Amino acid sequence: MLGTVARLRRYPVKSMLGEDVEGSDVTLAGLARDRRLALVSLRTGKVASAKYPRLWRHLLALSAAAPDDAGDAVLITLPDGKTVWSTDAHIDEILSGLLNEPVVLTATPPAGASLDRAVPEAVLRAGVTAQVPAEIIEIGAGAPPGTFVDFAPVHLLTTSTLDRVAGLSPHGRADPERYRPNIVIRTEAEGFTENDWLERALRIGDELVLRVITRTPRCAVPTLAHGGLPRDTDALRVLARHNRIPPLETLDPEPCAGVYAEVLSPGRVRVGDPVRLG
Repeated sequence: MLGTVARLRRYPVKSMLGEDVEGSDVTLAGLARDRRLALVSLRTGKVASAKYPRLWRHLLALSAAAPDDAGDAVLITLPDGKTVWSTDAHIDEILSGLLNEPVVLTATPPAGASLDRAVPEAVLRAGVTAQVPAEIIEIGAGAPPGTFVDFAPVHLLTTSTLDRVAGLSPHGRADPERYRPNIVIRTEAEGFTENDWLERALRIGDELVLRVITRTPRCAVPTLAHGGLPRDTDALRVLARHNRIPPLETLDPEPCAGVYAEVLSPGRVRVGDPVRLG
């Protein structure tokens, strides 16, 4: 017994703020309605991601929700509090104007879908508006085709890790929204406990079985303003100083928090479900 599900979150539009849910079906592609839409740049053909803050940090001023009675439509809340639907006729023009970049909102990843990931340390040094080195990342390498997840279908984070980050931060807090997990697990262990879950199976509730496939390397996103949360560079600096480890044993160390998992057995997950090592 590792703990229980403390929080479930999904992000109907990639890199926008998400929403809490009390329960969700989880398929091989992840939580229902999670990252099923994304913005694609009409200039570059790449997926818009706050991992490249100079262009896309303002995505985190928008929030997306997927009401149960709305079919495939997503409700997007703009910075001024007004709302629009993903199905509105002029949605691309509205979002392009807000972001000052020509974009299209789509449910279909382009062939070879990729995004720019700014070097996190360069963003810390130069700031979010600077043009810094970036690497091109092919999205969804550890997930079934058709979604916009960064790597794997499910991202898990423990309260132990959040407590450890808070204890090391000069602010004395760690906001889970900054790390964009799907499942927050309430655990009694101390420290970065999920570091030890690599290649382990996790059973959540009665049906869902996941396999941890890598630790989660952190980019510049946790440091950015998230809606009402202000910019916080220590959200990454703490990890760089205290949990710089290889995401996989074959890779170079990076600041990490949480783990990515693939879905072995789909099922329903609910807040309060027990989480066990398989």
